[in-house]
Amino acid sequence: MPASLTRRATLGLLAMPAVVVAQPAWPTRSVRIIISFPPGGSSDFVARVVAPQLSEMFGQQFVVDNRPGAGGMLAAEALKREAPDGHTFLLSNNAPFTIAPTMFPRITYDAMRDFSHVAYLGSTYGGFVVHPNVGARSVAELIAKAKAAPGRLNYGSSGVGSIGHITGANFGLMAGIDIVHVPYRGAGALRIDLSSGVVGLAFEGIVTSLPAIAAGSLVGLAVASDTRLPPAPAIPTFREAGFDIEVKNWHGLSAPANLPPAISARLQAGLAEICRRQTTIDQFASIGNFYDPMSGEAFARFVGDQIAIWRPMIIAADAVER
Repeated sequence: MPASLTRRATLGLLAMPAVVVAQPAWPTRSVRIIISFPPGGSSDFVARVVAPQLSEMFGQQFVVDNRPGAGGMLAAEALKREAPDGHTFLLSNNAPFTIAPTMFPRITYDAMRDFSHVAYLGSTYGGFVVHPNVGARSVAELIAKAKAAPGRLNYGSSGVGSIGHITGANFGLMAGIDIVHVPYRGAGALRIDLSSGVVGLAFEGIVTSLPAIAAGSLVGLAVASDTRLPPAPAIPTFREAGFDIEVKNWHGLSAPANLPPAISARLQAGLAEICRRQTTIDQFASIGNFYDPMSGEAFARFVGDQIAIWRPMIIAADAVER
């Protein structure tokens, strides 16, 4: 090779951007995904769908760690304390990031400033189900029964500050009825008592209730989507019953603030691929989790928008802690 070409090749190598050789090694050990609710709910389900696929994709174990309590705040606080090195994430959802910032004024974190919201993983739609012993086959019948016996009907939720809690409080306010909130430690415990009639009502994801509805152990009164859902075409929307209620229980993956962009980009790309797989689509469909592609930047904006959307509902329901 002529000397002039050799010199030019050497200079070209020296001029290559440092980023080419400075990509961080990740992950270097097992990765923890914190869940803000006990096993049995939609957040736990979504995490357990993606975790083994992430383990296979990235060559390190992605381990699910359930940390329930305080409306998801315990899990968010635990995440905030972790180093932003890509080895601890939270399966984020409405409770700690949409509802808690308004519901709990003494919250110890900022839902936007203290976290990196990495990837959107879909949303389930809420619904309204009752035990057959309640004796209501429609929203109108339920309201009539509640007005005839104020304070006698109970609705369960997966915990204080959960989406079922706030939806129930808003429905009661809008319908002008007195129904009593009974918080549980997660959706699994709630479903057991709901199916046995210990509590009469719940504002939970409708698709997960379809087997019980088909068996006659629950009655589906409404879905909280803008149109009827394909898996449940016989169940009307709240809007058909005269109530402007649309509820998305969203799921995502969030990290401590200042997660390195290279790690965020790799994880976003990996999760986007996983969510396109037919096996994942089928698993998500079993709980009514509907996924649409969303960039990391769009997901962060989405979280901020959800806070603004839910704030007036929480205030109207008089659910702000004093």
